[in-house]
Amino acid sequence: MADFAIFSGNSNPELAQKICAYLKVPLGGAKVKRFSDGEVQIEIQENVRLKDIFVVQSTCPPVNDNLVELLLMIDAFNRSSARRITAVIPYYGYARQDKKVAPRVPISAKLVADLLTVAGANRLITMDLHAGQIQGFFNIPVDNLFAAAVTINYLKTNFNQDAVIVSPDAGGAERARAIAKRLNAGLAIVDKRRDAPNMAKAMAVIGDVKKKIAIIVDDMIDTAGTLTEAAYALVDHGAREVHACCTHAVLSGPAVDRINTSRINTVIVTDTIPLNEKSCLCKKIKVLSIAELVGEAIIRSHTGESVTSLFV
Repeated sequence: MADFAIFSGNSNPELAQKICAYLKVPLGGAKVKRFSDGEVQIEIQENVRLKDIFVVQSTCPPVNDNLVELLLMIDAFNRSSARRITAVIPYYGYARQDKKVAPRVPISAKLVADLLTVAGANRLITMDLHAGQIQGFFNIPVDNLFAAAVTINYLKTNFNQDAVIVSPDAGGAERARAIAKRLNAGLAIVDKRRDAPNMAKAMAVIGDVKKKIAIIVDDMIDTAGTLTEAAYALVDHGAREVHACCTHAVLSGPAVDRINTSRINTVIVTDTIPLNEKSCLCKKIKVLSIAELVGEAIIRSHTGESVTSLFV
């Protein structure tokens, strides 16, 4: 019998099943239900004593419900004498709140890190943290994987030498540069600014996109405002086609409507977050699975092998 086990909450059971299929192990039995007043009720349905436990749970919408599920599952395993508990959080919610941007505001990403540690997590496996320095908020080991290992293979297969990698803002230039280098492609940056409050945005494109296939890369798409504005700017500057590629498809609010009416041809995302019903109907969205990448990180973490080759 394997001395490790994989469990899942309600946030992304499809991904957990794919990870288990890749590793050829069954998904652990756990009841994650609600009392009538909304309280989360957890019951682990198998013996986990002295086992290496991996809990797959993205803190995606509904963010707070999924976070509480994860915390209570970790506590349940801790109280059931598990040998080690690894929180596998493909999408780490609250990551955008990693610093004080105004007086009297919390650093929410740090608080979530503390909650996970106090609950009993011994290790964290996550993917494309919005801010890499969040790893320093933890006093436990953190493996921050990169979905580029999956998306780059897709881009190589489906786009030719006319492609140029585009960062939708100055903050994402490092990510775009790394992918452009791997693809031997050009690099461009969209610079967005306002000359005065409530004035129209000036969109400058730094780099050559004329008659090129522009591929906008980002770590997440939330409301898709920045993404679709960047697409219009690229078309205005002569791009032949515009595609987008991101890890986390949050796609909240008007995101899908904006994508449908935008100049973007396709949006390539991963399954760190399950698509909602509206997103599933969007024909522009293509989903790639990160199950094998996460599965490799899990088995290497369990056996003590190096995961360095996964950080690409």
